[in-house]
Amino acid sequence: MSETEQTETINTETINTETVITEVTEAEQAETGETRNARKVREGVAVSVKQDKTVVVAVIDRVRHRKYRKTVQRTTKLYAHDENNEVREGDRVRITETRPMSRLKRWRVVEILERAR
Repeated sequence: MSETEQTETINTETINTETVITEVTEAEQAETGETRNARKVREGVAVSVKQDKTVVVAVIDRVRHRKYRKTVQRTTKLYAHDENNEVREGDRVRITETRPMSRLKRWRVVEILERAR
């Protein structure tokens, strides 16, 4: 065999190996049921709607204290994108994680669960 034939053989083997590895990886993902972009979804109350197309949502997480084992409420304020300015202050909303839209905005309003009274 000449050098060019050996090189072609090696290249073909390498390509076939990569293809097989890719197929196994995709098959493993299909078996486990993993999704590529599993995005976080949170529910909270709109506390501020003064900005244009932006709403501040207070999300309450209940966490057990590590030492005292008491349930503690932790509030986090998240900035969410509201395209049509539909959300009013006091509304319960569902938000989902999305690409960064500004320095603080990484969430998007999916739906309004309950209107404020």
